[in-house]
Amino acid sequence: MKNDDEAKGANMAKTSPVGLHRVISPTGHLPQAATQLDNARDIGEDEVRIRVERLNLDAASYRQMHTEHSGDGEAIRDQVRRIIDERGKMHNPVTGSGGMLIGTVDEVGAASPLGLKVGQKVATLVSLTLTPLRIDDALENWDGLSEQIPTSGHAILFARSIAAVLPESLNEDLALAVFDVCGAPALTRRVVERKNAATVAVLGAAGKSGSLSLAAARDAGAATLLGVVRNEDEARQLAHTGLADHIVISDATDPVALSQSVTEVTGPVEVTVVCVDVPGCEHGAILATAEGGTVIFFSMATSFPAAALGAEGLAADVEMLIGNGYVPGHADYALHLVATNDAIKHHFEARLHAH
Repeated sequence: MKNDDEAKGANMAKTSPVGLHRVISPTGHLPQAATQLDNARDIGEDEVRIRVERLNLDAASYRQMHTEHSGDGEAIRDQVRRIIDERGKMHNPVTGSGGMLIGTVDEVGAASPLGLKVGQKVATLVSLTLTPLRIDDALENWDGLSEQIPTSGHAILFARSIAAVLPESLNEDLALAVFDVCGAPALTRRVVERKNAATVAVLGAAGKSGSLSLAAARDAGAATLLGVVRNEDEARQLAHTGLADHIVISDATDPVALSQSVTEVTGPVEVTVVCVDVPGCEHGAILATAEGGTVIFFSMATSFPAAALGAEGLAADVEMLIGNGYVPGHADYALHLVATNDAIKHHFEARLHAH
């Protein structure tokens, strides 16, 4: 009689490039929307198996669990372990988000188009919400008190997945932190360049995606950069980087206070980038943005119905973009920003040390 892995893996010869063959339930859904994936070890001809070494939870997901369990690391660890065991992937059912991972290529299917080789250390650049994942150590080496999770197990990449080989010159923890948010600076640069925007505000500017977005906006030619942070500590951290021309302390979930704080300094800005990992920042971002301007929502805590209906209710003529985490060349561009700007590198290292 076949064991579970053999039974699940029996159909791997016929694979879907987007992973439909790995969906257990509900059938007919894409892996990200599914509630359970087949995380069998055996791979299809166009799949890749990764030996997992570390998971990186996205900020919104970790914050939600940390809040729900009042900072109880053991309870957070139990919840993450339970989600992975039940779903065959790391997919927070509350936030709908997951994160990404690093590991070593363990096996490559003969028809895989990803160009990966056995033994390469890689970071996956697709969400854990659609990545078949199995852990075998019960997360025993994680205290539940940080977004990065040392663990062991395996994960599966599809033909349409994305992974980046980790540069040998960069510390693994730092590389993981950069790759986790590499879509934000690439999209920010694209929008600022296309709009020829002179003024840019970044909400959550002291965070990983926020600081890189500031650097990308400057790289794209923005003349005035405003960083919005939540407290004095973050203001000091951001000031040390020199990334922002102006720093404002404001509650991004208070739309009136936020818009007043921004417009008093720069007037309504042409581009607003939302990198805050808490819900309720949609309306303030809209109010802070000039007519005809653009709001980029690069946060899994965003309520897109609230954003759309809020803009309508405010009669705001703003373009709103969903940062989907992928722009061609995004990983290389994020690494370039870190490699060429010591302030960003030191900022990331300080955040990692604090955690």
